[in-house]
Amino acid sequence: MYLRFDRIVPYIPFILQGIPIIIAMSLGTAIVGCIIGFIAALAKRRGGIVGACFSGYIDFFRGTPAYVQLSFFHFALPQLIHTNWPGWVSCVIVFSLNSGAYLAEVMRAGIDGIDKGQIEAAKALGVQNKDITKDIIIPQALRNVLPAMFNEFIALTKETSIVSVVGIMDLMRRSSIVQGSLYLFFEPLTIVLIAYYILNKILSFIGSYLERKLKYD
Repeated sequence: MYLRFDRIVPYIPFILQGIPIIIAMSLGTAIVGCIIGFIAALAKRRGGIVGACFSGYIDFFRGTPAYVQLSFFHFALPQLIHTNWPGWVSCVIVFSLNSGAYLAEVMRAGIDGIDKGQIEAAKALGVQNKDITKDIIIPQALRNVLPAMFNEFIALTKETSIVSVVGIMDLMRRSSIVQGSLYLFFEPLTIVLIAYYILNKILSFIGSYLERKLKYD
C-alpha cells in the first residue's frame, strides 16, 4: 500500500471550502424546518383534515430516505412538470421539509411540556389565542426543545453530504473533483472524513454548552 498524501496537500484548501456551504445550508434549512415543524405540531394537535394532512406529510418524510427525496425532487419531478430549478433550490426545499417532519414531533413534545395552568389562566383573563401562542407557547416550547433542535442541526450537517448528487460544491463534490484529477481516492476521502468529524465535534460541544446553560438558567 502506497499512500500519496503529499500530492493532495495543495488541494486541501479547495476541499475545505465546502465547509461554509455545509454550515450555511444546514443552518438555513434547520431554521426553516423549525418553523415548519412548529406549524405541523400545532396542526397535528388540533386534528381535523389539516391535522391529518400534516400527519401524512410527517409520516412520508420520516419514512423515506433523504437521498431518495432529493433525487426525486430534483430529477423525477421536473420530468413530470416540464421545468427545472437549480440544485440548491432542491436541497433547501427537501432538507427543510425533512427537518420539519422530524422536528414536528419534538415541537409537539415541547408544547405538551408547558404547564397547562398558564394557558388556562391566560384564557380566564381573556387573552386571545394568538397572543397565548405568541407570548406563552412559542417562547417556552422553544426553550424546551432547543437542545433537540441543535441536535437536528448537527444531523443536517451530516445529511448534507448527499447534496453533491445535484451538483452542490460541498466537501464530497470537491473531493470527487480531486479524485478525478489525481486518480486518488483514499487520501481525499480521508480529508473529508476528518473534516466532518471535527466539524460535528465542535457543533456537539456547542450544543452541550447550550443545554447546560438552559438547564441551570
